[in-house]
Amino acid sequence: MSASPNADLSPTGRATRAAITDAAERLFRTLGYQKTTVADIARELHMSPANVYRFFASKAAINQEICARILAGLDAAAWDVARGPGTPPERVRALFRLLQRETEDRFFRERRMYDMIAAALQENWPIVDAHIHEIDAAFRHIVDEGQAQGVFARLDGEDVVRFLHGACAIFTHPAMVEKCLAMDENLAAIAERTASFCLRALRPDGSLE
Repeated sequence: MSASPNADLSPTGRATRAAITDAAERLFRTLGYQKTTVADIARELHMSPANVYRFFASKAAINQEICARILAGLDAAAWDVARGPGTPPERVRALFRLLQRETEDRFFRERRMYDMIAAALQENWPIVDAHIHEIDAAFRHIVDEGQAQGVFARLDGEDVVRFLHGACAIFTHPAMVEKCLAMDENLAAIAERTASFCLRALRPDGSLE
């Protein structure tokens, strides 16, 4: 069905759209996002599938809405760290810890939701680019403060952010996480060691030459 998901922007329409999203998320957590159908979501809300399609153009649109909601929570937590207390190096370390902990928690405790986020990353869902941008921006906020305070070397800020965020892949990218856990690796320890390595490279008295 080709109707726009924003066909009804009235307060009642927004409430219905939110109710559909909430119901879908509940089912995703119990059945998994792949096994949940639009018919299942409609049945949960005692409405017809056609009514669901008034607010979401496709099942994929519902998937992305829920993924966006989950990633928005992680983005907000990352900004809490970036703007929070502590020195810039302490906040870099804290952000590494946050990203690692959130990834591992979902892997073990919310595996069905983890599988959806893993698919989003591997299939390059549009929401992923926005999430990557937010985490980059959180790192950049810390890096800019660290350089202004003289605790980080004045390297190119964009390069620093790219390396910091890229270094997190071993304990955040689904393929790497699954491989490390299969080998009984301690992801929390890996995140700590990686943060220490990155922070040594950022010392203003050091050199990358």
